[in-house]
Amino acid sequence: MTTTNELLADLEARGLINQCTAEEALSEHLSTGTRRLYCGFDPTADSLHIGSLVPLLMLRRFQLAGHKPYALVGGATGLIGDPSFKATERQLNTKDVVNNWVEKLKAQVSRFIDFNDGETGAEVVNNYDWTGELNTIDFLRDVGKHFSVNAMIKKESVQQRINREGSGISFTEFSYILLQSFDFAELAHRNDVTLQLGGSDQWGNITGGIDLARRMYAKQTYGLTMPLVTKSDGTKFGKTETGTIWLDPTKTSPYAFYQFWINTADADVYKFLRYFTFLSVEQIAQIEEDDKNAQGKPQAQGILAREVTQLVHGEEGLASAQRITDALFSGDLSDLSQSDLEQLALDGLPATTISGDSESLVELLKQTDLAKSNKMAREFIGNGAVLINGEKQTDNTAEVARKDALYQRYTLLKRGKKLFALLIWE
Repeated sequence: MTTTNELLADLEARGLINQCTAEEALSEHLSTGTRRLYCGFDPTADSLHIGSLVPLLMLRRFQLAGHKPYALVGGATGLIGDPSFKATERQLNTKDVVNNWVEKLKAQVSRFIDFNDGETGAEVVNNYDWTGELNTIDFLRDVGKHFSVNAMIKKESVQQRINREGSGISFTEFSYILLQSFDFAELAHRNDVTLQLGGSDQWGNITGGIDLARRMYAKQTYGLTMPLVTKSDGTKFGKTETGTIWLDPTKTSPYAFYQFWINTADADVYKFLRYFTFLSVEQIAQIEEDDKNAQGKPQAQGILAREVTQLVHGEEGLASAQRITDALFSGDLSDLSQSDLEQLALDGLPATTISGDSESLVELLKQTDLAKSNKMAREFIGNGAVLINGEKQTDNTAEVARKDALYQRYTLLKRGKKLFALLIWE
């Protein structure tokens, strides 16, 4: 793709454009005024995860370039389920559950775009507002008549399900494309939205909406998709041994979030800097060049972790994540707040709940898997390899007491340089 539009040129340089419709026309369209665009987020859980970050940040990139973003939360489509490249049918959730998730997602997407009073001020919309009371007959006559079943069956996402033995696809999910296409047509009609963004798996749904907007309202609209984020080693992006990396700090703590990015592989980190930060392409190229010429550990992972954690969790979340990281590395726990330790208890470290007023250190090392046997535990203690709340312990008859816990609740055990266990006193 070659374009004279600065925004599209930057997105292309970042590798953020997978496909777009009418490239030259779209470039001119974006260069000749403030345009309105949208991206949809279906409520399939009570939080978005980091797979949603690319489209969220894309809305922000367009806003910074002088355009008006709409974040659509799918109160209607979330009740149906998008079949795009899913191996099996989604489990349908109740209206109450979906409505609760919609409200939580509204709050999340609002953190990434600016709701100013100007021409580019963002808006959050819910497609249930124009779909919820829709008459079935009218929908089939006014929307369904514009879709060819022959063409819908040929879509790759549908073919994968049809050809998967024992799976198939329900009429409910098969009809999802009609609802998403209707969203684009209605936003074009009601709000003069002319561009839809989405992941590469949404191409068929987006082009369906472009066609429907033209047929129903004679509107010229455009579509642009982003590549789905992949990791160089073939493992799934956004998944760790402890599960999904969520944007909600009560599901994934800022510390665990920060650690996810710190642990990015060298083969992925410069691509992720282009995808997930607002550093310029030139700055990122310089970081990569500096890392190639430097001796020792590259700086890119630290920059990525700082930039993305600040974007998602703010200055306070970043400061907390860095404070915890520094404390665990140095062994000095004096600066840790109670909320810092609550983060570690949530998902930052292996945690064990302890009752009573005290327990043998040897037994606790074995109980927390810091030692495989009592004998091994005593050896670790005798060699000075064990710390309790940052203090070295060499007495293998020592007891760990509730009264010495941090904030009357937490005791941190450390063995060697990198092995930790958090005790939580009931």
